[in-house]
Amino acid sequence: MQKALSVLGSTGSIGQQTLETAQLLGVDIRAISANSNIALLESQARKFKPSVVSVYDESAAQDLKVRLQDMQIKVVGGADGLIEAACVDSADTVVTAVVGKVGLRPTLAAIKQKRRIALANKETLVCAGEIIMSEARKHSAEIIPVDSELSAVFQCLNSESRADIKNIILTASGGPFRGKTKNELLNVTPEMAVAHPNWNMGKKISVDSATLINKGFEAIEAVHLFSVSPENVEVVVHPESIIHSMVEFSDNSILAQLSLPDMRLPIQYALTYPKRFPSLTKKLDLAKLGQLTFENPDLDTFPCLKLALDAVKKGGTSCAVLNGANEAAVSLFLQGKLSFYGIYESVHKALEHVKFIENPTLDELDEADTTAREFVHSVI
Repeated sequence: MQKALSVLGSTGSIGQQTLETAQLLGVDIRAISANSNIALLESQARKFKPSVVSVYDESAAQDLKVRLQDMQIKVVGGADGLIEAACVDSADTVVTAVVGKVGLRPTLAAIKQKRRIALANKETLVCAGEIIMSEARKHSAEIIPVDSELSAVFQCLNSESRADIKNIILTASGGPFRGKTKNELLNVTPEMAVAHPNWNMGKKISVDSATLINKGFEAIEAVHLFSVSPENVEVVVHPESIIHSMVEFSDNSILAQLSLPDMRLPIQYALTYPKRFPSLTKKLDLAKLGQLTFENPDLDTFPCLKLALDAVKKGGTSCAVLNGANEAAVSLFLQGKLSFYGIYESVHKALEHVKFIENPTLDELDEADTTAREFVHSVI
């Protein structure tokens, strides 16, 4: 297997697990990036010796240049630096593990270079799914999902016709508050929200899992990735997180992908597809597991999920507004400036107030996202 990677967001949870997986597979690392964690980024640079290191924070980039002056590594900064890391000449696969809309333009740039995109940045498809998928088709660029649920769907569809899809069934763990009532969640703290029962994730995505909007984002991604109608994407709560998602076909048969919850498995599959190799994921013992359970999501207690499902049905700028407003609201919640249900209220208000455009350009999507963030900050 001859692969060379650019890892955008290498200091985050997905990025670190990607580097671990790449080391197992013997895959070269040609570029890495971070926002501002230069201590860890320096350590990664010295270990993997990429040709390019990108730091989004310009001042931190200058600091890293000084730290790495004894090595033949080009250090770049800002948005342009992230694009340069995504398009580094020697990489054939780009792992997009940055958080937020900053991942959109470097992903688009890599698509135009016909790179394989191992997609872990939700905002890319949530904000601009139609544009991204159109460009991927135009440039014959592969987009392989890294998200465990979307990877599961991708794997279930390997030998199947997309025309035979009846429903995509996304599984949700239910997060840390599964089974709770609204009254029980009125005084949720950030510490409580980030304590996911099954997955070790960053704070932002952990809060998204707690509100279930993360599952709504995945539904939006699924619509674009697999060219299905929003009405053909379902969500079911599966607290064991063993079945990572399912596909129901026209004959009513259902295929599922099962494994222990370990992000290194979908990361590795995105890198090695269509082949499989031994992984760091432990073997699943079904007899020891005993049972798998399912239930419908509680949309009254977790209304953010419905906001996302409604946004993808409306289309246009709705999903960009949803993303921007949610990112701003979650940040305020983590700072203790907004309540848990204040996240829903802020996103809901933004969707009502920000101007809707039915067929937006990339710049208009970016503006909708930015306007939604500004709106949320203006109403707290």
